[in-house]
Amino acid sequence: MTYQGLIQRYGQYLDLPAHTKIISLLEGNTPLIPMPRLSRELGCELFIKFEGLNPTGSFKDRGMTAAISEAVGRGAQTVICASTGNTAASAAAYAARAGVRSIVLIPEGKVAAGKLAGAIAYGAEVIQIQGSFDDALSLVVEITQKTPIALVNSINPYRIEGQKTGAFEICDVLGSAPDWLCLPVGNAGNITSYWAGFKQYQKGLPRVLGVQAAGAAPLVLGHPVEKPETIATAIRIGRPARGEQALEAAQESNGRIIAVSDEEILSTQKILAAEGVWVEPASAAGLAGLLAESAVGKFEAKGKKVVVVCTGHGMKDPAVITDSFKSPKVIPASYDALVELVGA
Repeated sequence: MTYQGLIQRYGQYLDLPAHTKIISLLEGNTPLIPMPRLSRELGCELFIKFEGLNPTGSFKDRGMTAAISEAVGRGAQTVICASTGNTAASAAAYAARAGVRSIVLIPEGKVAAGKLAGAIAYGAEVIQIQGSFDDALSLVVEITQKTPIALVNSINPYRIEGQKTGAFEICDVLGSAPDWLCLPVGNAGNITSYWAGFKQYQKGLPRVLGVQAAGAAPLVLGHPVEKPETIATAIRIGRPARGEQALEAAQESNGRIIAVSDEEILSTQKILAAEGVWVEPASAAGLAGLLAESAVGKFEAKGKKVVVVCTGHGMKDPAVITDSFKSPKVIPASYDALVELVGA
C-alpha cells in the first residue's frame, strides 16, 4: 500500500479526536541510518534517526500534521506558534496545505536564516518580538486563550501524539526498542514524545540520554536560564515547556540529561558530516552527549544498540558552515591547472 503519512499509518495509536481532518505532507518514514565508523569506534551498533528528511527538514512535521489536522477539523481558520525556527517552518507549511492562516512569533535576531526563509516561503506572517522564545511563547498562549486562534506549539497535546511516531518507526525497523536513545533537548517536547511512544508501543524501553547546550541548560542547572545563548539555535530555550516531563523520562528510563559545549556540538556536526549526514548544530547535540559521556567512561555502549535522533537538516542553518569557509581556489579552465592543484 502506498505510504499516506503518519496519521494514516499509526492512527490507531494516536489519541486524536473524531473531528480530526487529516492534513499531511507524507511526513515521517525517515531513515534509520547505520553509522559503521562510529559504531566501530564506540563498540556499539549505532544508528542515526535522520529527521532532517521530513518535508520541511525537521522532526516538527510529525507533531504538526496532528496539531493542524485537529485544529482544521474543529474549524480553526488561523494557527499561531512561537518558534526558534523549525516549528515556524512546519506550522507554516501545514497551514498552507490546509489553506488556513499562520502567524509565527520569533525572538528578534535569534533565528537562523534557513529556518526563517522556510516560514516565509510557506506564507506565514512572521513577527519578531523584542524578547526571548519564552517571551514569545507566553504571548502565544495568552492570545490563544482569549481568541479563536489555535496554538500549535508543543504544549498542544496533539503535537506529542504525532511525535510519538518516531519511537514507533524505530521499533518497526529494529524489531524492538534500542538499548539507548540519545537526542537534543530544547523545549523538551521531543524527549517527552519519544518516551511516551516507547511506553505505548510495548516493544521494549530504551535508556534515554537527553542533551542540552551548556548555554541553555535549565534542566541540568535545575533552574530557568533567563538569557540562553548557544550556536544551537533550535535548543536555545531557557524555560522548557515540557521540562518536568523530560526529567521524568530521563528518570523513568534510568537515563539522564546532560549539557555539552558549543565547541563539542560543532565538532560533532563535522563528525556526522564525515559519514555523510549533515545536520543543523542542535541536531548534533545528541551524539555530542554520547561522545562526551563515552570519553569519560560514563556511557557503556559496547555491544548495545544505540539510536541518536538528529532532529533537523544542515540546510536549516548553513551559515554555521559557510561563515567559516574560505573562498574556493580559482584556477584557469585547463586540465594542466587542475592536475597541478589536485596532485593527480
